[in-house]
Amino acid sequence: MTETNNTTKAIFFDVDDTLYDHLQPLRRALQEVLELPEPFDYALAYHRFRYYSDWLSAQEDLSAVPEPDAVERMRCRRFELTMADFGVELQPGQAQELQRRYLSRQFEITPFEGAYDLIRRLQAEGHTVGLITNGEGQHQRRKLEALDMFGLVDEQRVFISGEVGYAKPDGRLFEHVNKQTGTTADHSYYIGDSWRNDVAGAVEAGWNIIWFNHREASPESDHQPHFTARDYEEISHFLTFEQVRS
Repeated sequence: MTETNNTTKAIFFDVDDTLYDHLQPLRRALQEVLELPEPFDYALAYHRFRYYSDWLSAQEDLSAVPEPDAVERMRCRRFELTMADFGVELQPGQAQELQRRYLSRQFEITPFEGAYDLIRRLQAEGHTVGLITNGEGQHQRRKLEALDMFGLVDEQRVFISGEVGYAKPDGRLFEHVNKQTGTTADHSYYIGDSWRNDVAGAVEAGWNIIWFNHREASPESDHQPHFTARDYEEISHFLTFEQVRS
């Protein structure tokens, strides 16, 4: 839908740890494979896990459509680095087993409270609503099917880096979304949890960014999100304020 006035917006959501709790499959994988001390800070482990995922991807220059072998090395290495931060040295084969369990649990997911209600409200108000996510196309689509997202969001407004050819934080992905949806950067809003991919990427693309910081992470650069939210109620309130202000 092409924007016709200043109150109509393009509002796009990240998927992993924004639409649903990405910690769930990681927690289960760690519990199933490792005998971790109690209590164990799974939330902090998740934060480190995401950090190393993004950092290793940048270090290895993994593009939107990377070599499968390089991706597998990264996926195992992030488990090794994460657990090393907690003084746990993985035994041979454990990183691979953690990745296998983690992958198998990624489709046993449920949305955050309020996420679907907000999407429906935004659609009813006439906004362009969609998803932008990094990852391999088929894998991300399986997650979206598990979340029943294709019954809620127009598939033409779902942009997956592995299918587009650009990955966040590459500004060309956001430019592609604007071009395909007939929207503009200054009236586009992105909601995501990752500082490196979502906040930095959207800011540099000229989008408005709502940082969904429900894990109370710290900023990683000088980029400034337009709003920081801890839950979907706060996201909804901010978007309502923006609607009135426009």
